[in-house]
Amino acid sequence: MNVREATHNDLPDILRLVHALAVYEMDPEAVEATEDDFAAVMFPDDGHPNTYGLVAEVEGQIIGIAIWFHSFSTWTGKNGIWLEDLFVDPDHRGDGAGKALLGRLAQICQERGLTRLEWCVLKWNEPSIGFYRSLGAKAQDEWETFRLDGEALDSFAAESAEHESRG
Repeated sequence: MNVREATHNDLPDILRLVHALAVYEMDPEAVEATEDDFAAVMFPDDGHPNTYGLVAEVEGQIIGIAIWFHSFSTWTGKNGIWLEDLFVDPDHRGDGAGKALLGRLAQICQERGLTRLEWCVLKWNEPSIGFYRSLGAKAQDEWETFRLDGEALDSFAAESAEHESRG
């Protein structure tokens, strides 16, 4: 098995595994992203990428991905890594790909002086929770994740803009 940085040529496999992740998480229709969307943030024509990827491959076949970006801690004044998605093809689970991907992310943190490697996991995903705990990861149970998206985001933004325009 080989873990390496993702390249533009890996985008079809990355998207394939993102779709497989959506199926695993019981939301197969949720993926709206396209290869062009991934290319724009990971391999932009202008500027610097703001999203990164690692792939795990066996005999030239990509069997796992880790998609991440930088986070920031106001308490440490340092960046960290936010792991957006980690996914290994079910046929290759237990072969060490997930551990290798997370291990490489931990190394990147060490190499770059980043202070944290963080991610979310669905509460029902006991196999993944057990795996993460076996690595020494600790649940941040005192935090609750919130999200504004879709219609709620649009409505709140419009309401805020209207309030600002009134002075």
